[in-house]
Amino acid sequence: MAISNRTIVGLKVLVHAACLAPVAWLLWRMVENNLGPDPTATVTFFTGRGTLRLLVLSLAITPVRRLIPQLAWIIRFRRMLGLYAFFYGCLHLLTYVGLYAGFSVAAMIDDITRRRFIVAGLVSWLLMLPLALTSTTWSIRKLGKNWARLHRLAYLSAFAGLTHYWWGVKQGVLTPVPITIVFWMLMLARPLTSWWSKRRTVRAAS
Repeated sequence: MAISNRTIVGLKVLVHAACLAPVAWLLWRMVENNLGPDPTATVTFFTGRGTLRLLVLSLAITPVRRLIPQLAWIIRFRRMLGLYAFFYGCLHLLTYVGLYAGFSVAAMIDDITRRRFIVAGLVSWLLMLPLALTSTTWSIRKLGKNWARLHRLAYLSAFAGLTHYWWGVKQGVLTPVPITIVFWMLMLARPLTSWWSKRRTVRAAS
C-alpha cells in the first residue's frame, strides 16, 4: 500500500508526540511532587519500562513488514523508535547514577560487584550505545551489510534488559511477564516471517 510523504511526516509527528508525552507527564508529576511515597523508584520503573517497550516495539517492525507487505512503509519508524528507546535508557541510567549512586564511582562499582541486575542493565545500555551512534544515514551507507549485522544487537540488548527487569523485581512479582511474552513471540516470529517472505518471493518469481 502506497503512502504519501505528507502522511509519513504526519505519522512521524504523532510518533514523536507519543514517545515524548510520557516524559512530559513524568516531569509534570515531579513538579507537582506527586510521584508517590518513593519518587526515585517511580522514575526508575517508569523510564526502565519505557525503554523496554520502545525497544521491543522497534523489533516488531521487521516481522510485521515481512508478514504484511502492504505495511512496508513502517520500516521508516524503526530507527526513530530505537533512538527513543535509547533516550529512555539514558534517562533510566541517569536515574540510577544520580539518584541511587549519588554520582559516586565507588558506590557504582560496589553495586556492579554485588548486584547482578545492575550488570544486566548496564550490558543492555552498552549494547544500545553503538546502535544509537550508527543510526545516521551516513553510517548505513558506510557500513553497508555490516550495519544490519551490527543492529541485530538490539535483540541482545532487549534480552539483557528483560534479564535486568526480572532480576530487579522481588521474587513472585510477575510484572515483567507481558513484555517477556511479546519479546519471545518476536524472537519466534523473526525466522518464521523471514521464511514466509522468501517463500512468497519464490512463488512470485515462478
